[in-house]
Amino acid sequence: MRYAEAITRLYALSARGMRVGIERMQDGLAHRGLTPSALNVPFIQVAGTNGKGSVSSMLASALRAAGYKTGLYSSPHLHRFTERVRIDGEPISTREAARRISELLAWAEQPGAPELSFFELSTLLAVESFRDHRCDVAVIEVGLGGRLDATTALPASLSVITRIALDHEQILGNTLEQIAREKAGIIRPGVPVIAGARGAGVQRVIRARARELGAKLFLIDRDFHATASRTTPAHVGFVVAGRRIPPLQLGLLGEHQRDNAAVAVAALAVLEDLGLPVSAAALRRGLRDVRWPARLERHNGRPALLFDAAHNPDGCEALARYLARERKRPRVLVFGAMADKNYQRMLEILSKQVEQIVYVVPGIARAATHQQLQAAVPGAAAPSTGAALARARAAAGSSGLVICAGSIFAVSELRAKALRLPSDPLIRM
Repeated sequence: MRYAEAITRLYALSARGMRVGIERMQDGLAHRGLTPSALNVPFIQVAGTNGKGSVSSMLASALRAAGYKTGLYSSPHLHRFTERVRIDGEPISTREAARRISELLAWAEQPGAPELSFFELSTLLAVESFRDHRCDVAVIEVGLGGRLDATTALPASLSVITRIALDHEQILGNTLEQIAREKAGIIRPGVPVIAGARGAGVQRVIRARARELGAKLFLIDRDFHATASRTTPAHVGFVVAGRRIPPLQLGLLGEHQRDNAAVAVAALAVLEDLGLPVSAAALRRGLRDVRWPARLERHNGRPALLFDAAHNPDGCEALARYLARERKRPRVLVFGAMADKNYQRMLEILSKQVEQIVYVVPGIARAATHQQLQAAVPGAAAPSTGAALARARAAAGSSGLVICAGSIFAVSELRAKALRLPSDPLIRM
C-alpha cells in the first residue's frame, strides 16, 4: 500500500470521532504484545494546555544531544502524518509509515481486535516504531487532557505537566481546577512529576494527586524556576533544587519559553537520577538547537512572515506579548479558528497588535466561517489561503510583518502555501 492510500484509510478512522478513555488502548497494547518489558523504552509523558509541544521538543533535543537515540511522539501534525513520529529529530519516512499503517489496519480488521480510533492507532504506530528503532528513551506528548488520553495507557518513567489554561472546556471542564484534574491524571504511583503550572487552585489539585499516589513532585517557583539574564536577554538561567545553571541560549522565541525551558531542565535533572544523565554541554546544545515549527517561527522577507499556532486565548496572550516587544512596523494578521474555540477573545487580544486582519477558513468542518469571525472583530474575508497571503503581503508592504495565527489547521495551510511545502490532506472531523 502506498503512502497516500495508507493515509487516506487511516484518516477514515477519524469518522469514529474523538474518544476518551484508555481501556481500548490498553487492549490494543495487550493484543500487540506491547508490555512494558517488551517495549523496554523509558517513556516521558508530557501534558498541559499550552507548552507541551515546546517542552517535548526541548527534552528530545537535549536527550539527542546527549547521545541517546530519542523518539518523539507529538500531535497534531502540521503538514504530514510522519511528523508525529520522530526518531532522533527526523520524521519516519513515508515508506515506513505506509508499511506500518498497512500492517496495523490489517490487524485491526481481524476478529477480536479492539476498535481503535485514529489517534489510538497512531499511538500504537509510534510505540512500535520506537521499539523497533531501539530508542533509548521516548518523549510522548498527550493528545488531549491526560487522565483519559490514549497515551496514558503507556508506562511512564516521568510525568510532566506544563501550563494549564482554559481550552477544550466542553470535554475537560469549565474551570482551571477541573482541567488540572484531567491533566494530573497522568501522574502515576511512585513516578516523579514535574509541574510548570501556576495558580493556587491548579497547584492544589496537582499537589493532592501527587501526594495521593506517592509521586515526588517538583513544582515551578518552589523547586525550580527560570532567571532572566541582564546582560544577554536571549539567554536564560535556571535554578533547579537549589542548583544554579548559568544562562543558556534558547532556540525558541518568546518570553513564555523561559518557563517551558525551566520545566524541561527540571525534568532532565530528574532523568539523571533515573539513569539518563545529560551533560552541561548537551543541555546547552539541546536548548540552543531546538526547533518547533509554527511556534513564533519567523521567516525573513519583504514582508517578513511569522507563524504561530496560537489556538486559544492563553496562546494568543503569549503571541501578543511577543509582538508588543517587536519594533513598530505595518502588521497584518491572517487568522482562522475552530468554531468551538473562544475566537472572539483570541481576536480581541491579537487585534490590538495589528493594523489589519484577513480571515481564512481551513478546509475542516469545525472551522469558524468568515461571517462568524467578522462578527467578532471586523476583517477582510479571503476565499483561499493563497488569496489571504497575497492580500496580507500587499497590505503589510515590503517593510512589514504578516502574522499567520490561530488554529493549527489554518496555520498549516498558510505555512504550506507560503513555504511551498508538501502536505497530506487535512483530517476532516
